[in-house]
Amino acid sequence: MNYAFAERVNHMESSAIREILKVAESPDVISLAGGLPAPELFPIQEIQEAYNHVLGANDPSVLQYSTTEGYLPLREDIAEKMKEKGMHVSPDNILLTNGSQQGLDLIAKLFINPGDLIAVEDPTYLGAIQTFYSYQANFLTVPTDKEGINVDALETAIKLQQPKLIYLTPTYKNPTGVTLSLERRQHLAKILAKYNIPLIEDDPYGELRYSGPVIQPVKSFDTAERIIYLGTFSKTIAPGLRLGWVVASKEIIAKLVLAKQGTDLHTGTLLQRTTHYYLNNSQIEKHIETIRQEYGHRRDIMLKELKANFSGEVSWTEPSGGMFLWVSLPEHFNTVSLLPKAVEAKVAYVPGAPFYAKGGGLNTLRLNFSNSSPLQIQEGIKRLAQLFNK
Repeated sequence: MNYAFAERVNHMESSAIREILKVAESPDVISLAGGLPAPELFPIQEIQEAYNHVLGANDPSVLQYSTTEGYLPLREDIAEKMKEKGMHVSPDNILLTNGSQQGLDLIAKLFINPGDLIAVEDPTYLGAIQTFYSYQANFLTVPTDKEGINVDALETAIKLQQPKLIYLTPTYKNPTGVTLSLERRQHLAKILAKYNIPLIEDDPYGELRYSGPVIQPVKSFDTAERIIYLGTFSKTIAPGLRLGWVVASKEIIAKLVLAKQGTDLHTGTLLQRTTHYYLNNSQIEKHIETIRQEYGHRRDIMLKELKANFSGEVSWTEPSGGMFLWVSLPEHFNTVSLLPKAVEAKVAYVPGAPFYAKGGGLNTLRLNFSNSSPLQIQEGIKRLAQLFNK
């Protein structure tokens, strides 16, 4: 049957990563593909206790409709955490969302008209490309290096092409694992103030630091209120909660509240109350440190295996945090066409090409080290090396 879909539907595409995850579900395939946390580290007992406590208090309001902005005590918790990161915010600067991905979608709904130009890193987060593309945006890609986005190139692009919005994952970036340097963060904040242009700072991995200094979010240098910050509990508690937040000026939050009201009214009341209880009645910092120790160990094993199994023609990033590293093969490789052969060899990765908003990157791939055991990482890298060496 032929349906008269809206024009924007033509811009909606399936996520390459989600499709790969389906293929990699076979238990004999070692998946270094999806950006999944380690399920064995989820705080199941503590979350269960939190739900039992909230539901056991015999307060029917935990199952009632709530405010769109979100549960005030939880927003107060988040505001205090943001202050520790150098942001001068109050609960009125915070909106709770169904994961930070919803925050990204609401911001896109707020700012993007068909044909608007969005500046992104090259490569950038695939979920952002999908979201912006679904709102019929065009892309301005800015080159990156080992210190993150080239801020001088970004300023030149702003002067010449005047993008409507900038999107950035500056800390332990998905997909490359690269972190924007402190100097560039400070320079970037000045550029945003100078040209009066908003920037989305997506920071899902900021708590997952394994080495190197702590670097404050770009938002901490935002004296002109040009930066919209996205955070999430997906990587520090569990992604199945689907709970994130937006930090922005009160003016932008007010508009986002209207956009969210038309989407889902509010994020689940029971979930918000339970998360608030969990944060205030568990050893969350100890839990995060456990995650850091284990993920850092797995990262080190992956780096060691790459050095042991690949030649000098292959290069990769060495992230100081996050969940990914980025591999670049010689130019004649095509990791998209090689993926089926990798799955036949019982190992999966994510080709790098989908992370390039305007094409390219056929010789690159993303590897995840958080979701596989050390033994799986060792065997998975060996299988990849055998495949590529052929």
